Amino acid sequence: MPRKKDKSVIFDDDNPEWTKEDFARATKFPPGTKLADAVAIIMRQRGRPKLDKPKEAIKLRLDADVLEAYRKTGDGWQTRINADLRKARKLKAG
Repeated sequence: MPRKKDKSVIFDDDNPEWTKEDFARATKFPPGTKLADAVAIIMRQRGRPKLDKPKEAIKLRLDADVLEAYRKTGDGWQTRINADLRKARKLKAG
């Protein structure tokens, strides 16, 4: 048998009901501002813009000595592998 929904009012101390004074102190949108525009600004993605052709994560098996040689070159060794593969295939820098 389904339970009946509790229709009692729940009071939330973190978000109390607004009083007339609260509404009087509230900041209004500047004239001509649409709610949809304001929401779009708030919700837009943050951070770096998306690339047209992002790099793909793949699993690649390399000979141990090749991998060791690249790792010894320090940080950015994966980028150097990518650059060397581009040179070998005569591709333009991406």
